[in-house]
Amino acid sequence: MSEKIEKAKIHFENLIIEQLKRIERLKNERDWIEYSALKPIIIGIIGGDGIGPIISKHAKNILLFILNDEIKNNQVEIREIEGLTIENRAKVMKAIPDDVLEEIKQCHVLLKGPTTTPRKGDKWPNIESANVSMRRELDLFANVRPVKVPEKNIDWMFFRENTEGAYVLGSKGINIDNDLAIDFKVITTQGAERIIRLAFDYAKKNNINKVTVVTKANVVKTTDGKFLSIAEDISKEYPEVDWDDWYIDIMTAKLIDPARQSQFKVIVAPNLYGDIITDEAAQMQGGVGTAGSANIGKHYAMFEAIHGSAPRMVEEGRAIYADPSSLIRAVIMMLNHIGFQKKAKKLEMALDICGIYEKKVVLTGRSNGSTGDEYSKYIMNTLQDSKLEEKWNKYQN
Repeated sequence: MSEKIEKAKIHFENLIIEQLKRIERLKNERDWIEYSALKPIIIGIIGGDGIGPIISKHAKNILLFILNDEIKNNQVEIREIEGLTIENRAKVMKAIPDDVLEEIKQCHVLLKGPTTTPRKGDKWPNIESANVSMRRELDLFANVRPVKVPEKNIDWMFFRENTEGAYVLGSKGINIDNDLAIDFKVITTQGAERIIRLAFDYAKKNNINKVTVVTKANVVKTTDGKFLSIAEDISKEYPEVDWDDWYIDIMTAKLIDPARQSQFKVIVAPNLYGDIITDEAAQMQGGVGTAGSANIGKHYAMFEAIHGSAPRMVEEGRAIYADPSSLIRAVIMMLNHIGFQKKAKKLEMALDICGIYEKKVVLTGRSNGSTGDEYSKYIMNTLQDSKLEEKWNKYQN
């Protein structure tokens, strides 16, 4: 038994050293990048796995269409980054191969298709999630996900902490023996402060008077308790913004409670809880295929679909019918982030008209519906409509 304990102590000590070094880096992190000062802004497109390359192609075509002038004027450059596939990652036994990571770091923002994360029982080795690794490598600490359901008066903005919590050491747990397995959860002052402050800043700048903090601090008292305590301290800097806190279990119930759901506005949570409630919220919006996601850091940003690589669709020969809406939503978020707000709004209107209101081209994920290519062309045709804004305003009323 003493040998097992000693081995576990060494393992835990190494994890603590690693995290203390990370805290020192956080204390010296760089200021926010100014996209307006860049020429060109370099956008990297990563296809990913499964349906990823297919929906990424559709999103890229829309991006080329809407940024045509900026690309010609060298304001924007689009690069395709290959190699972030499960086959390549498994071959080199790394979540992100070194050469691919170097290419990624040469870009300012990324548009990324879904990637496969190996799980127990499948044919791939137990390598870390590419998403988790990329968030850590690029310090993409904020996962930002909007969800809107107008008919239910739902307009939510989620801020999910991306680089610590239950996921940061997800591949570094320890099997003490056949009977005991232990994983680790990490909350730092620096990590919690910046995500919580970002949520309060967003609320203040957008005249939203409510921030909700989600934890399980009544049970997970040390880490979740720290997150909640820091939220309480930061809230004092924003007297114009009310705040409350909910535990993750009841929060999942209240998000679908008609009497309560419209009262939520800005929601901030540690990694795992944010993952859970944003998928639930996306399902209420129409499914995870309808929701985009932003992963924001001070120097890099990555925009992606929130769904997985859908290997079953590929196996069944249905990949061409995959819905690219989630990745196109991510394009909208990316355009907003890098300073093209008017183009972002125009694309948002076109996507709403095509996917919510007109529905002249319908996706079912099967051969009884349209292909993703047909749908993306429908969106581009709608973008060219001279009465786009007039049409969209009519639907809002």
